Amino acid sequence: MDCFRCGGQLSADEIAIYKRMVNRGATECLCIHCFAKEFSVTEELIREKIEHFKKMGCTLFPCNAVKE
Repeated sequence: MDCFRCGGQLSADEIAIYKRMVNRGATECLCIHCFAKEFSVTEELIREKIEHFKKMGCTLFPCNAVKE
């Protein structure tokens, strides 16, 4: 999937944080850089939130996904 603003390739974490914080059903997402600009926050804060949600066990992030 590509960022719908800049067209850059998105990582799994970028997709997961966008879905976690904006819209779980999103079919388009923003990269960390564009996300930060859109919501007037720092990229560092977004990275901190990614780590926070991973540690919480959020299954939107690949390392926490339930394997069947």
